[in-house]
Amino acid sequence: MTSRPLRIAFNHISRRLWAGGYNYQRNLFAALARFQPGEFVPVVFAGNGADQNELAELAAISAVEVVRSDAFDGQPGLAAALTLGLDRDAAAAFHAARVDVVVEAARFFGWRLPIPAVAWIPDLQHRSLPQLFPRTARWRREIGFRVQIASGRDIMLSSESALRDFRAYYPHVRNRVSVVRFATQPPAAFLDTDPLDVIATYGLPPNYFYLPNQFYRHKNHQLVVDALTILKRRGIDVVVCASGSTEDRREPGYYDLVNSEIRKRGLDTRFRHLGVIPLPHVYALLRACTALLNPSRFEGWSTTVEEAKSFGVPLILSDIDVHREQTAGAARYFGVDDADALAHHLMQASQEARGAVVRNLVPHQDDNVSAFAASFAATMRQAVAKSER
Repeated sequence: MTSRPLRIAFNHISRRLWAGGYNYQRNLFAALARFQPGEFVPVVFAGNGADQNELAELAAISAVEVVRSDAFDGQPGLAAALTLGLDRDAAAAFHAARVDVVVEAARFFGWRLPIPAVAWIPDLQHRSLPQLFPRTARWRREIGFRVQIASGRDIMLSSESALRDFRAYYPHVRNRVSVVRFATQPPAAFLDTDPLDVIATYGLPPNYFYLPNQFYRHKNHQLVVDALTILKRRGIDVVVCASGSTEDRREPGYYDLVNSEIRKRGLDTRFRHLGVIPLPHVYALLRACTALLNPSRFEGWSTTVEEAKSFGVPLILSDIDVHREQTAGAARYFGVDDADALAHHLMQASQEARGAVVRNLVPHQDDNVSAFAASFAATMRQAVAKSER
């Protein structure tokens, strides 16, 4: 093992394309800086077209370095990584930055990469819900995972639920597998924004439910529309506030389909979509909402649920294994196709609400984030130690 800090390479994840992935990296870097000070240097590799504001936000975290390179504009070296065993340009960038270990997130750098690599597999959605993927996208993802496994990568998963899926779908794999559960603690600067001001800015009522998920079909926004339709027929006025990107490269027209249903059913005032909003606004709306709502059909480890837990926000969640794992039963659950059950939970929570309540971080959150940082750190050290044997 080296005596200097371990330098860990990450490829930049665009918040516009995958907000959960971007937030994961940002929270991970902050957790390492706080609870593993001086032990690690996250080096973020980004293409020249990457969003400067996103990179600046990451670079502002202690010890984080950002490297721009043509090798990370898209995946120009993927063909070489698959056929020749090495993405030479990416490997050269890693060498120049003195990288000790690489975290591969939706990116394969080749089985001949001369640096230890850990493959982060957030979930196996393409196997559990294959109907939501075009055939080429499904096979591209599957081939990517299989070449990482065949290359002997250490595998990092985000939940015991994902581990069960991994063992079921790849029963003969002998790679080292680690489960690193994500936990979050927002930067103090993000909590300076007054939630009541943000509520007023967006014209929301004091009691609203918050749904901060990108518009992917598996996020199941349509079920919320159906539940609001049921409540409207009963004369019950409930507001769901949604935020997040409308861009899904797998199904570009999905947002328009949901939005047309909202308009057709006269739910414009009950389902409010704010688009992609600043992170301080996300946390402000989360802290003051009646409850966080996540109707997703599938999650590897829900970032939005973790963020809500960090403030003690009530939770209304789809009844999937990972949500049960994350909350240990401390939520209201509904079936992924059960609009009536969701409508009941929304109605009940709305009736119990007593005006706007602004929440602060829960006292034990430091322990959760410290455990996350320690688990990730152990996974990286194991990968480096294996390569030095």
